[in-house]
Amino acid sequence: MQRMILALLFAAATTAAQAQAPKTIRIVVPYGSGGAPDVLARLIAQKMTDSLGQPVIVDNKPGASGIIAAELVKNAAPDGMTLLVADTGHLAINPALNPKLPYQPLKDFTPVAQMIYSPFFVFAHASLGAESVKQLIAVAKAKPGLNYGTSGNGSPHHLCMSLFANVAGVELTHVPYKGVAQSIPALAAGDVTLMCTSPLTGMPIVRAGKAHILAVASAKRSPVMPEVPTLLESGVAGVEVGATVGVVAPAGTPRDMVMRLSNEITTAISAPEVTARLVSLGQEVTPRGADQYAELIRDELQRYARSVKISGAKLD
Repeated sequence: MQRMILALLFAAATTAAQAQAPKTIRIVVPYGSGGAPDVLARLIAQKMTDSLGQPVIVDNKPGASGIIAAELVKNAAPDGMTLLVADTGHLAINPALNPKLPYQPLKDFTPVAQMIYSPFFVFAHASLGAESVKQLIAVAKAKPGLNYGTSGNGSPHHLCMSLFANVAGVELTHVPYKGVAQSIPALAAGDVTLMCTSPLTGMPIVRAGKAHILAVASAKRSPVMPEVPTLLESGVAGVEVGATVGVVAPAGTPRDMVMRLSNEITTAISAPEVTARLVSLGQEVTPRGADQYAELIRDELQRYARSVKISGAKLD
């Protein structure tokens, strides 16, 4: 009898402990490992784990231009336990490129926080012999169909090069990969000759002498690499593409939970050691709360819809 009572007490204590155990927050990343969104997610996950006292994990779900990850989070319970690291490609370019997109950015998701802006630079493989945009255009006109690699259809990388080709009046061939983990080695090997991407992924190839950095696709020079000219300064106007990266939750997530998560994420991203790490990787740290991020998404939806139309970009 005594053993039975002890067993019941142990079972009750175990059940109570399990009930009190903190839930795991899952941050879903629509890319494989190695890119800026993945590095960023892991940095803030560790900070949030320490701050909240509950586990925060990163779950990589690459593929289908972010649609796989987006649908997973869209259909998750709106309890703040499942979050999506989303960028301009998922929230602004995909809707403009794909009329059958299975999600609507501001209907199916609740913006939580903006984290960084990743400026995009144009890189050319050393075999092209182009060390400036002017030289690149000359080579592209002499050799129509030069290929460029991207992290997938609908990505900012895709729009950047498609818009460049249209504005510069050159013919380029799109080669989409599943993510930067596949596209960057392709550029390093010369399998693709051009790419528009972040310094984090492109600069190691430049340092290895396998590629040249030609220009930044921004309205003004980036503080990350102020010595690199803009495409506008290089004679190509109207190509302004980068990746704003933030966090969204499923629609219907309670406002108080959204604001708590927003505060946790912006605090994590603003920590001196996190900021320093991201800047060293060529990222511009831009922490903004839920309401400011929602406004930015609305603005980007309109701006990139115009850019997609001008570029003539299509889903391959």
